[in-house]
Amino acid sequence: MDRIAIVVIAYNRAQALLRLLDSLTNAYYPEGLDIPLIISVDKSDSTEVENVANDYIWDHGDKYVRLHEVNLGLKQHVLECGDIAAGYDGAILLEDDLFVSPAFFMYTLAALQRTRMVQRIGGISLYNHRLNVHAREPFEAIDDGYDNYYMQLASSWGQAFSAEQWIEFRKWYEEHKDDDIAADNVPVNVSSWSDRSWLKYYIKYLIDTEKYFLYPRVSFATNFGDDGEHMDSGAAGISDLQVPLAGIRNYGQIDMHFSDIDESMAVYDSYFENRCLEHRLPEVVRGQVSIDIYGTRQSSGYKRYVLSSKPLPFRMLESYGRRLRPVDANVIYKVEGRDLFLYDTSKAGKAPSVNTPERYLYDFRAINAKEMISILAFRLKCRLFGAKKKKKTIVRYTVSTAGKDKLNAGDNATGQEIKDAGMTDADQILTAEQEMTAGEYVSAEMPAGEYANAEMPEAEYVNGGMSETEYVNAGMPAGEMRIDEMPAEIPPEGIFAGEYPTEGIQPEGIPVGEYPVEEQPEMMPAREYDEQIIQPDGIPAEDHQPEEEVPDKKATDKKAGGQFDMNLSKMK
Repeated sequence: MDRIAIVVIAYNRAQALLRLLDSLTNAYYPEGLDIPLIISVDKSDSTEVENVANDYIWDHGDKYVRLHEVNLGLKQHVLECGDIAAGYDGAILLEDDLFVSPAFFMYTLAALQRTRMVQRIGGISLYNHRLNVHAREPFEAIDDGYDNYYMQLASSWGQAFSAEQWIEFRKWYEEHKDDDIAADNVPVNVSSWSDRSWLKYYIKYLIDTEKYFLYPRVSFATNFGDDGEHMDSGAAGISDLQVPLAGIRNYGQIDMHFSDIDESMAVYDSYFENRCLEHRLPEVVRGQVSIDIYGTRQSSGYKRYVLSSKPLPFRMLESYGRRLRPVDANVIYKVEGRDLFLYDTSKAGKAPSVNTPERYLYDFRAINAKEMISILAFRLKCRLFGAKKKKKTIVRYTVSTAGKDKLNAGDNATGQEIKDAGMTDADQILTAEQEMTAGEYVSAEMPAGEYANAEMPEAEYVNGGMSETEYVNAGMPAGEMRIDEMPAEIPPEGIFAGEYPTEGIQPEGIPVGEYPVEEQPEMMPAREYDEQIIQPDGIPAEDHQPEEEVPDKKATDKKAGGQFDMNLSKMK
């Protein structure tokens, strides 16, 4: 494959576009190979993106800038950019909020060459999922000895297609673009996406045609999640889509070991469920079992048998623990426990009890109660006030005074003009669509409930001197009350230790790490000992050395039929 085009999909994010283009420039490309760069800019109200696209210098081949005179919207824009693949051997599509590894092109070239004529492959992903986007839980593909896995989920955070792969999808799309894609075998999270999404149709195409995307185990593209047409990252930005990038890899030389889909043990459906688990279950259920470990599959699509993490009122045939990582390894190695259940849905039974907090701790390790509270408060604040400030209503005054005329025009009025108009400072701020301080809220004599409606930041609640009752009325969680207004006695049930005043009494059952330092009990887990404290076996931490393990010469790794090919670096 000699002609692979890089197609950048841009709209109204100039800085993000520049960041992506710089990462493309710094990547490695085969010597002597012309790499066309096509920047497609959808119509927007700004010329800033257009200027970045036109001015950017591309040294690896020809550069083309396509400026659309009307706004296409994301779906049509992506479809038109994908059509470019038909004019080349293949194309790499990158939205402007992405960032690529220096080795991204060499990986993509190798993957396209390997899969170009494989009928069951519908595309190549540059992105490696570390999050199940339906369940919002960590995801990792089982290691089967190869550098890739397969998933019946198209990628939109860095993807590539051969000309043949894209043309086949476009033919399907033209026949089904008006269909309702909701079905028992389509994740609800996908079918509920807006019709402006191109990705939902590509996922349905993969499902209908029994095709898969090839995914890398280490990502060659990552997502910054900048605010855009279909992305609202909030003030703090999106971090859960960021994944580790593959490194330089010996100046771009890629030695990828790709599996064939028929021999891989890492083949996942559109729900992030490993289809190969069926062959590790009792023979009686094979061919009649639904895998629903993440619990996002519609029950209306269940077969007679189902492997699920959910407590269901059916007869249980087997159960497994949740100890190994990734989660499907617990079924493969038959780990004992009662976290995953194999049911026969044709027979009634008592739903098993599940330990939900333990499951959360399995998914989100190394997080303590104080951090949980901080995250909860942040999420609640985003929900209460929104990630972005809503536009305030401009009050239009009918009585003509200098102050009101200025405010009606969207300008600031002076203090005397405000006073002449009989307006408070808060009136001016709200009218001019500016940010309001706590004192101005108080001056305007707004009730507590209106604080929340006006989207007042947390810090301004505190400065504004709201009472505990007003906090509650405004929908504020207890943890955001001022410390000096919190009750000295034990707070109501549900308040975590980190929210107690430092002089308050810690209830029994609060994790050790939540006690004030001076109240820490002497016995702490080994990981919390510092260097001066004796380890449990009596050996000082600094002298503690792990016992040397003697390798078992008879032991072999299952990777690629027992063949183990390690690329070891040299230390300079």
